[in-house]
This record gives sequence, structure tokens and C-alpha cells, in this order.
Amino acid sequence: MEDYSEFRRLGDELAAGQGVGDPFAAAIKATRMAMIVTDATRDDNPIIFANDAFLRLTGYSRDEVIGRNCRFLQGPETDREAAGAVRDAVAAGEDIAMDLLNYRKDGSPFWNALYLSPVRDDNGKIVYFFGSQIDVSDKKAIEFRARDRSESLQQMVDERTRELTQALEQKTALLHEVDHRVKNNLQLISSLLLLQNRRVPDPAVKASLKGMLGRVNAIATVHRRLFQSEDVERFDVSAFIRDMVADLMGSAMRDDIRVELDLERVEIPAAKAAPFALVVNELLTNALRHGFPEGRGGRIFVGVSRLNGDFRIEISDDGVGPNKKTSTSGFGLTIVQLLCQQLKAKCETTDAEPGTRVVVLLPVNGAH
Repeated sequence: MEDYSEFRRLGDELAAGQGVGDPFAAAIKATRMAMIVTDATRDDNPIIFANDAFLRLTGYSRDEVIGRNCRFLQGPETDREAAGAVRDAVAAGEDIAMDLLNYRKDGSPFWNALYLSPVRDDNGKIVYFFGSQIDVSDKKAIEFRARDRSESLQQMVDERTRELTQALEQKTALLHEVDHRVKNNLQLISSLLLLQNRRVPDPAVKASLKGMLGRVNAIATVHRRLFQSEDVERFDVSAFIRDMVADLMGSAMRDDIRVELDLERVEIPAAKAAPFALVVNELLTNALRHGFPEGRGGRIFVGVSRLNGDFRIEISDDGVGPNKKTSTSGFGLTIVQLLCQQLKAKCETTDAEPGTRVVVLLPVNGAH
């Protein structure tokens, strides 16, 4: 209130049970909102006035209330931290509003929406605290029911999440085991092809077996990477290309050919990994074997990037060029064309002047 002298007078009158003719005092007494006034100048900040609504709310008589600190409404389940916050606000002379569990005279609990505010005199000294109380037990009951339902739902969600996580872990373990076995079987096939290659005298047959061996190894590399990956649904294209380049360069034993990589991290669905691997294998093998005849060194570039919603894979070399490259059967080109159709990808070969540039555009199709 701005008229502190009037409030002071009112407080004295209220404490003395007077103020009958004062309309403000009459309003406080008659309102249905529970209200109290405490005397901040006395020890323990005692209640000096409580209106009839406060008495009805708490079940106490006026004689049982006047002169006591309002903490007498607290009970065994009252939040001690909340009660401490009220005490700290009073000590600091600050407003405070909170819901506090209080108890009536008969011991029944109720939730009290408490608002407490200091009243200062003309010199700024706190002389009174004005408090209002509203029974919000029904609202709190709704909140608690909602919280209980929320906690119950959260428990159900957590349980379902655990079940799904376990199922995913089991699926991942199963797929890893499948990839591991497939990889081992492909390695066995590779060993058989290599053994057969060593025993065949015909150069053309040896070249065909070597090509098949490279394709089997490419698929084996796919399953090795899937086995090592934590995400069984996605396949890391860039990591695969690094492995393949290392394998091809190691088997080619060509120190005069330099490979440059510019690989952006790209992932495709695991279901597309094998056909993609075969496409990359054919293009790299073609550049390595046919772009650089013995005695001619050079550079091979492999790049992976995103372009207008597609993944762009470029394999280029500065070798002899597309018109001078030789292929005994064209089988590799046929494989690339068929697999690009399966992947819904576009493959374009151009003259890099010098050398050859092949660009494959692979639709994203949900990959990221």
C-alpha cells in the first residue's frame, strides 16, 4: 500500500480487534480469500490478524491463531526446503509465492497457495507481512495424477525402448555374424580362384580369373566393413574406397602410379553396398590396368561428394585415354552398366585430356 501510515493504523486496529467502521478492514474480514497480517517488528513475526476465511480454511479459532508464527500450519509431510524458502524470503524482506503442504487443526492436509509480501513504513522499514492463502488441493491432485500417469507412461516407454534396444542388439549381432560368415566364405572362394589362376597356363583365362578374384574381394571387403560397423543399416562409402584403393595398389605393385583421394563422408543403405562396391572395383581396376601400360606412370583421382541431391563419385586418371584403353571382353563395362541400372545411378565417361574421367551419380534415396 502506498499509505503506510494508514496501514500502520489499520494493523494496530486489527491487532486490537478494532477497525469496525473502516471499509478496508471490513473488506479484509469479509473476503472469502484467507488472509493474515503478521507483525515484523516483534520477535518471531507473530500473526496479529486473521480473517474469517483463514479460520475456516485452517479450522482454528482466532484465539488459537493470534500471536503465533504461521509455521504452526506445517506438518510431517511439509517440504522442508519449501518451508525454508519462505523463511529465507521473510528474512530477506522479499515477496514469495509457492504451493506449500499445510495441515488443519484436525490434522487433515491441504495444499496452500501461499503469497507473502512485506509492507514497509515511510522510512523503508518492514513493519508487517501480508499473507494470502488459497486451498489448491484439487489442482494439486490433478497435477499429481497427471504426473503419475506421465511417470507410468515414461516407464512403459523406457521398458519398450529397452525391449527394442535388445531386439536391435540381437539383430545387429545376427547380421554381424552373417557378414562375418559371408566374408569368410568369400575368402575361401578367393583362395580357390587364386589357386586355379596359378595352375592355368592360358593368359586370357588367367586374366578372367584375376578379374573375378578382384570382384569377389570387393564384395568381401563390403562384408568386412559391415561386420566392423555399429550401424548395420548403413554403409560408409568413403571408408570402403580407402580399403579398396589400398588393396588394389598393394596387389598391383606399381610405385609409379599415385592415387589421390578426396572423399566426403557418405553413407548408403547397406542393401546397396555390394552392387556399389562392384561398380567402384570395375572402374578403379580399369583405370589401373588399362590406363597405365608398363613403363607409363601417372595419377588416379577418386572423389566422393554431394551434388544436387545425388552422390557424385568421380574416378579419373591421366593415362592413355578412353580411345586407347583395351579390354579383352568388355565384361567389366557390362557389369558397370547393369549395376548402375540396379542402383538407379547414372554413369558418364569422358576424355580427361589426358586420360579418362568417369562420373557416377547415385541418387540419395534416403541415404545421408
